[in-house]
Amino acid sequence: MYVWPCAVVLAQYLWSHRRSLPGKAVLEIGAGVSLPGIMAAKCGAEVILSDSSELPYCLEICRKSCEMNNLPQVHVIGLTWGHVSQDLLALPPQDIILASDVFFEPEDFEDILATVYFLMQKNPKVQLWSTYQVRSADWSLEALLYKWDMKCVHIPLESFDADKEDIAESALPGRHTVEMLIISFAKDSL
Repeated sequence: MYVWPCAVVLAQYLWSHRRSLPGKAVLEIGAGVSLPGIMAAKCGAEVILSDSSELPYCLEICRKSCEMNNLPQVHVIGLTWGHVSQDLLALPPQDIILASDVFFEPEDFEDILATVYFLMQKNPKVQLWSTYQVRSADWSLEALLYKWDMKCVHIPLESFDADKEDIAESALPGRHTVEMLIISFAKDSL
């Protein structure tokens, strides 16, 4: 497992918004080593980490990240994008969904947005805070966001000091390829 540059950028965004996080319900999807979720929990959010229920190794990594950071209150659950499961149904309404570098394989995009849409039904004001690395100019979320009645706002990296070569002592390869966006229901304003 590896801390990808997108996770570092998203953690930087969380740190820059740390005063707004205490008491917020935060779910990280595709958490992996869970840097953004760990940062949110350290800033006072009530965090649930998730990764694919089909990858128990990833869920164990999430648990180990919580142990290493002395965060026994953080829950870890298996969520497979696009699948309705007991864990998904049991989730309480969330305020923020975190996703770093989950928009990696285009065939997963709709499953991710279907899962987010389900969570938006529980709380229409929930926002998806996402960072992704631009890998192809041919890949776009625009049509899928329209289909799922969502919108996105691009957040400039310089607005939260994430446009540097070296964030948290992590060399970011090609910082210009990491993007940050906030996705919400189209009918709600950010």
